[in-house]
Amino acid sequence: MVTSTPAQGPRVPRVPRVPRVVVVGAGFGGLGVVRALRERGLTDVTVLERAEAAGGVWRDNTYPGAACDVPSPLYSWSWAVKTDWRHRYGTQPEILAYLRETAAREGLLDHVETGRTVTSLRWSEEARSWTVATAEGATYEADVVVTATGQLSEPVVPDLPGADSFAGPSFHSAQWRHDVDLTGKRVAVVGTGASAIQFVPGIVDRVGALTVFQRSAPYVVPKPDQEWGERHHRVFDRVPALMGAERRSWFWLTERLNAALVGESPLTPAINRGLRAVWRLHLRRQVRDAALRARLVPDYPIGCKRLLFSNDWYPALDRDHVEVVDTAVAAVEPTGVRTADGVLHEVDVVIWGTGFAATRFLDGVEVVGPGGRTLAEQWRGGARAHLGVGVAGFPNLFCVYGPNTNLGGSSIITMMEAQAGWIAQVARGIADGRARGVAPRAEVYDAYDEEMQTRLARSAWAGCSSWYVEGGRISTNWPGRVQEYQERTARVDWSQLEDVS
Repeated sequence: MVTSTPAQGPRVPRVPRVPRVVVVGAGFGGLGVVRALRERGLTDVTVLERAEAAGGVWRDNTYPGAACDVPSPLYSWSWAVKTDWRHRYGTQPEILAYLRETAAREGLLDHVETGRTVTSLRWSEEARSWTVATAEGATYEADVVVTATGQLSEPVVPDLPGADSFAGPSFHSAQWRHDVDLTGKRVAVVGTGASAIQFVPGIVDRVGALTVFQRSAPYVVPKPDQEWGERHHRVFDRVPALMGAERRSWFWLTERLNAALVGESPLTPAINRGLRAVWRLHLRRQVRDAALRARLVPDYPIGCKRLLFSNDWYPALDRDHVEVVDTAVAAVEPTGVRTADGVLHEVDVVIWGTGFAATRFLDGVEVVGPGGRTLAEQWRGGARAHLGVGVAGFPNLFCVYGPNTNLGGSSIITMMEAQAGWIAQVARGIADGRARGVAPRAEVYDAYDEEMQTRLARSAWAGCSSWYVEGGRISTNWPGRVQEYQERTARVDWSQLEDVS
């Protein structure tokens, strides 16, 4: 039986060692971890990426109109300021180029091995380390494993009767078929979430007819985007502090939104009323057809599902060759999509804008910890992690963009930077001989989860069904402001951890 003691308590002297670190995933999260580790002098780091290049969601989502809904000065690494963004809100090609160019300049890509699909992590009681296995047959030994696979990396296609029978092309928006010519085609789009509101305007002028199947209407408000030209770039170059000021301004504004969503601001009712008024005016101005406007009114409180930003979604739907169907999809047939009212909507192409398996963390990876306990068993009933990073009973296994770290507003990169810094501190402690196998203490782990769920029950997200919720439990979102999370992860509290070595 392995006994454990708090990591800050009396310790048996250990021989310092440089920990071998394996990071799973080469997106913003994984690459940010590499830099944080290197800043603390830890360079024995290998990043395993299943694709053939780094980039994460910005590599995968290449659909027309793909862009970020967080302003670029904020949706970027704090240590890699870019002054020549072409738009206030970065597009997919520009964000991907920024990620790769910055990672190459920092030497982070030197740690990446592509074409490596991690299938299992197994803890060795004898070696006190992890064995990381891949589908390609390669194995790696690691003292520390960091999973940075994200919440939005596994596309979901509904399990509908006849889904495989459709005679034409069908694909998910995150697996866009650029070889399929949509010109003049009858196209079905299933879903009206964050991806659909971008790619529908991107294809509406090309298709012959477009049928959008809407399960639940989203709240869509104007996107304050603008193109930044050479003059703008020159000003930022000459006065770099201006970019920092813009970043801080957007951070301040999004923090107000975060506080409103979680009900921790006295201004929450006023902010919600203001957002709803903006949405209603936006809808009325952009949709001429009163019957269509009625179908585009959400049936849940604002903020309960992801608030969306677009200047061209509503105009795209208010076109003569576009139909919005709000009857549930019941089945797919060789020639089209059949709805619950029995109507067959004949189409040539089906595009699934149905989102991701956000609550199925580490789906497809078998994780076996000490004593043969699996992470699947630990997470039965919903994923959870202390600070969204560590899991009780699973030493030296850490998550980036893990349970309860997603945001309703602001930039997830700021959250991931905080997580990377915390993980690097722990890894440095291991290197210095402070501990060897570190995990959150069980009582700390349980208390943190209880705090998260109690606070989330008071949030806007608890008021409806969404991809944030599974089985009545919100395992995706952080119930506070980003600043609070940054403060809680700024310094490792070793009394909350135990050393099982």
